[in-house]
Amino acid sequence: MQSILSLIRWKNLLMIALVQLLIKYALLEPFGAIITLNGFGFSLLVLATVCIAASGYIINDIYDQETDAINKPKQQIIGKSISEKTAYNYFIGFNVIGVLLGFYISNMVGRSGFFALFVLTSGLLYIYATYLKQIPIVGTVIISFLVALSLIIVGLFELLPAITSRNQELQLFYFEIILAYALFAFLINFIRELIKDLEDIDGDYKAGIKTLPIVLGRERTNFIVFFLTFIPLFAIIFYVTTNMYKNLFIVGYFLLLVIAPLILALIWIFQAKLKKDYHAISTLLKVIMLFGMLSMVLYQYI
Repeated sequence: MQSILSLIRWKNLLMIALVQLLIKYALLEPFGAIITLNGFGFSLLVLATVCIAASGYIINDIYDQETDAINKPKQQIIGKSISEKTAYNYFIGFNVIGVLLGFYISNMVGRSGFFALFVLTSGLLYIYATYLKQIPIVGTVIISFLVALSLIIVGLFELLPAITSRNQELQLFYFEIILAYALFAFLINFIRELIKDLEDIDGDYKAGIKTLPIVLGRERTNFIVFFLTFIPLFAIIFYVTTNMYKNLFIVGYFLLLVIAPLILALIWIFQAKLKKDYHAISTLLKVIMLFGMLSMVLYQYI
């Protein structure tokens, strides 16, 4: 059981579920947004998202066996704790469950076309693992887009089917807030994926995978990542000073738990040279992502 949980990255799946729950129960419902899904339907949406994400982690590990044997031999699961055949069975199982649930929920809200999102996500995760991740930047953009989509999909299913001429402006306002958080998730994940490429450069080089650090070199990629990190930093500072400057508690929250850690990440990126340095930065960015998403709880005080 422990091997299966590690294979599907249960901590990451828990974070995906948490963020989706925050959007519904900390952002939309407290402000009286007109939503579409009841508790049961929303649970199915979360489960569908988590299942497809789990299948993505599995197929990625299946095709990363060579690089994982070099980059993280102690953490490698496929080929050790779980056979490749068993992993493929899990991949197919999670995919089928996620896509079928997506089909059911899409029809539940009267938007059968939304089903394409689940098929698209499933397909992109497979193509990413088998081909796209070997193309510098393209694979990173795709996987970061899919992370952002896990937030956007809540707005699509909860808000759009309930839009009328009377509530259109307010519904779109809530959707814009979700898009802002999705953009934050995209930027942080994009930077984190580049950091992980820097961390795994040795294994990727031996496996013939052309990531950005291999194409441009570690120093140039480090330089790019350093300046990219200024984008979410300045965006958050602008957002806080524009919308939340009157509430000192909320300003303090962002300063202490989002802005300060981003500045710390900048310092660590500037100084990073070793594999352990990049691993620490990757972990820090995950913490920044978590606290950024938890800020949805504060909206009721704005």
